[in-house]
Amino acid sequence: MKSKEIFAETALLPSGWAQNVSVSVDPSGRIAEVRKDAQPGAFTHRVGVLLAAPANLHSHAFQRAMAGFTETRGSGASDSFWTWRQVMYRFLEQLTPEDVEAITGFVQMEMLEAGYAASVEFHYLHHRPDGEPYADLAEMSGRVCAAAADTGIGLTLLPVLYQYGGIDRRPLGAGQVRFGNDPDRYARLLEGAEAALTGLPPDARIGVAPHSLRAVDAERLTWASELRPDAPLHMHIAEQVAEVEEIRQATGARPVDWLLDTHAVDGRWCLIHCTQMTEAETVRLATSGAVAGLCPITESSLGDGIFNGESYVGQGGRFGIGSDSNIRISLSEELRTLEYSQRLASSRRAVFAEAGRSTGRVLFEAALSGGAAAAGRDCGAIEAGRVADLLSLDAEATGLLGRAGDQILDSWIFAGDDRLVRDVWSAGRHVVREGRHVARNGIEARYRRTIRCLTGAI
Repeated sequence: MKSKEIFAETALLPSGWAQNVSVSVDPSGRIAEVRKDAQPGAFTHRVGVLLAAPANLHSHAFQRAMAGFTETRGSGASDSFWTWRQVMYRFLEQLTPEDVEAITGFVQMEMLEAGYAASVEFHYLHHRPDGEPYADLAEMSGRVCAAAADTGIGLTLLPVLYQYGGIDRRPLGAGQVRFGNDPDRYARLLEGAEAALTGLPPDARIGVAPHSLRAVDAERLTWASELRPDAPLHMHIAEQVAEVEEIRQATGARPVDWLLDTHAVDGRWCLIHCTQMTEAETVRLATSGAVAGLCPITESSLGDGIFNGESYVGQGGRFGIGSDSNIRISLSEELRTLEYSQRLASSRRAVFAEAGRSTGRVLFEAALSGGAAAAGRDCGAIEAGRVADLLSLDAEATGLLGRAGDQILDSWIFAGDDRLVRDVWSAGRHVVREGRHVARNGIEARYRRTIRCLTGAI
């Protein structure tokens, strides 16, 4: 099998912007060679703008199908994450393994068309609606893997450990029983998920995800962190005011402080949301080496709060971007929403910009680096030896005419949208061409059938 070659008029390399760049991708899906000032060959795929493609570091795929169902106010005077969660619980009670596979395939396809090359699936929907396991304990994990086989997305699968309904160790409620496992069963589930991944290309990865400090006790958090010591470790933390107060009352400390005091948090950890931190917690997290997993569209949708982005980045903190509830799948909009939240909080513009790098470039390169770390994936740059996760933008689009260098990213993120994405390669697999996933027709048809059935059942 011969290497593939991509020729770009403009490309963003680790050293900066370059012209007339040739990128060779070997049969294993890694970048074999990068050459500047090159000439296109006879069989080269030509693009206008070539970028490394980020990993989407946090997704609950099944929630894509309930987008638009939660925009009415509940019976109380105000609505919140907690009332949204009740709607989510009612929705997931209807889902079969076949539904989950169809929905996951559709959302993965949308991610690829938006410019993500990989997805980190924070997967907690494990069992039947009554909490009984399927005959194959890892049935639902297998469905996520089957969707990835159809879409070609790079997958990091994070089976979630979920023990309790709150930090007081109360039993799981009716909407949560599909998530629950004791440690022994979780260990077997993790093995089953690993077995399911073997049917995917070798860039697929496993990770571990203790759900949150509310759902996993302190002893099992330590245990879970040691299950796969070289794999990514993700958990939700400090998302909501009520959550912070519940943990503070139970432990005497705020959640981020408690975690950093009791565990050796380092670069393999990805802490999701972190929207309710003090300044001191922000600095401590930034200097730990962990990745903050930010999901700005979902955090806006749920009223979570605003991440302390300026001080976090000022202390050298790493972050990446995820789509979480998948209410919208848009890489450019996630980045734009993150920057705009900082502008609203500070009453200033271009908050993330720095000398020599524009706002869009700082955001995009942070998403590349943080996403690669959180996915446990050797991607994130157009560089020999890296996994060939790449995307191209349409240089002839009206929104990019006359743009050069960082202006390309700024115009895409702040003035354009994901229609500018023309091609996406995931570990060298050319899965999006001319802005459309190569298997869109079949994936969309399955999703449409699933949604019609679900809408009638809810």
